[in-house]
Amino acid sequence: MTTTPSRPRTVVLTGASDGIGAAAARQLSAQGHRVLIVGRSPSKTEAVARESGAEAFVADFARLDEVRRLAGELSEAAGPAGIDVLANNAGGIFGDRTPTVDGFELTIQVNHLAPFLLTNLLLPSLRAGGGAAVITTSSMASRMARPLRLDQLGRPRRSAPMTTYSEAKLANILMTRSLDQKFHAEGISAVAFHPGMVRSNFASRSSSLMRLLYRSPLAPLVTITSEQSGEVLSWLITGTPGRTWTSGRYYELRRPSDKVNAQADDLDLAEALWQRSAQLTGLASSD
Repeated sequence: MTTTPSRPRTVVLTGASDGIGAAAARQLSAQGHRVLIVGRSPSKTEAVARESGAEAFVADFARLDEVRRLAGELSEAAGPAGIDVLANNAGGIFGDRTPTVDGFELTIQVNHLAPFLLTNLLLPSLRAGGGAAVITTSSMASRMARPLRLDQLGRPRRSAPMTTYSEAKLANILMTRSLDQKFHAEGISAVAFHPGMVRSNFASRSSSLMRLLYRSPLAPLVTITSEQSGEVLSWLITGTPGRTWTSGRYYELRRPSDKVNAQADDLDLAEALWQRSAQLTGLASSD
């Protein structure tokens, strides 16, 4: 179980309309934290907010203009005190090869480009919070990622859904490395984690083997509940960087893991990905 820190925290939690995010929202609100939840579905997000006492915000990460609007709304809601924790939990694996309205492959945009943009736009509010943290839900699927081709980043192509998803989850870890390198000295810590194989509607919008596994009779034998995984996310959110977890690292559940794709430790690649992502999301330059 997580423990309540000495003061309530202002937490932004994306992907919170169901599954892990909804479970963590309930747990964090019960501990007395102020939780600003973000979901794609207005009705589902508002239902979680009513149940948990969180504050609801709606945005579709398949549209970067909605991410920009969301960043403004969250910054205004947080006020001068800023945001203590940003939990980039929104994501999924998608089989639709139709480009988003922004021209990108859907899985890459929802899992990487949109969280990258949101994180950058919320940096002033994170700095205001003092000792803020950015927690990103990645996956052990990142181990399977092929060599990243930054010139192809986000470009729709005929790749298997799991191939694209693994690249996006590797990008999550590389973004975490960059956040730690760039902003740890300013008091912003960052961590990425694998939440376990969770019983949820994950992969429901894809034709991948993951979808079949999650729907098979064997699923209860190899998966954990959303509440159990939500406890891991809550543990990271309420923890103290440097004591509970180490900034810049990748965790599998509550343990730091060295079983990562070799690219995840390439800081030059992390920097190149950061700059390419900034270019693609309309951030002329990024620290």
